Amino acid sequence: MERVQKLMSNYGYCSRRKAEELISKGKVKVNNKVISLGDKAGIKDKIIVDGKLVKPQRKVYLKFNKPIGCVTAVSDKRFKTVMDYVKVKERVFPVGRLDFNTTGLLILTNDGDFANKLTHPRYEIKKTYHIELDKDVGDKLIKRIEKGVMLSDGKTSRSKIKRIDSNFVSITIHEGKNRVVRRIFERFGFRVKSLHRVKIGNISLGDLRLGKTEKFRI
Repeated sequence: MERVQKLMSNYGYCSRRKAEELISKGKVKVNNKVISLGDKAGIKDKIIVDGKLVKPQRKVYLKFNKPIGCVTAVSDKRFKTVMDYVKVKERVFPVGRLDFNTTGLLILTNDGDFANKLTHPRYEIKKTYHIELDKDVGDKLIKRIEKGVMLSDGKTSRSKIKRIDSNFVSITIHEGKNRVVRRIFERFGFRVKSLHRVKIGNISLGDLRLGKTEKFRI
């Protein structure tokens, strides 16, 4: 027996967080009975969401090179979403997010356990970004940032920065704070001209073109 939100996630229906939201709104039934958050079910039980049976799907793992101008969401009433670019028959969801004006690697899957391992803070999954700044960044400041930076919502984790050019660097960091990379450099008076994620854990974007997807195995 597992919590229903975990089963829904494992079946590839949605993320565990989204499943919890659906359960809280009373939209999930098990064997035709509306359930509450925390209720459990087994693989033989019938999980129904909005009148539709939730069935296990074949696990799918996708890399997507996100362009500027789309939001990391399954649906949005105002903007184009990453799902407008992703065309697979399985129902997948984005793992984590990238800001509207940030490009690069985004992972989509229907494997809830895999998604949880990539996003849960205890796993400390590192992410690498390429950053173009509006001015040069010196070695002294790089060393200071690497030790962690105090922001309005707390100090950032330690990071590793490599200089690519005078105003172009890469940063590797495990951090869940909103817009953390932009905010780190804005804290010291820089304007981030472009931000591009190239790696999550051991998964690299490679030469995947902007706006394109590619399947991979774990």
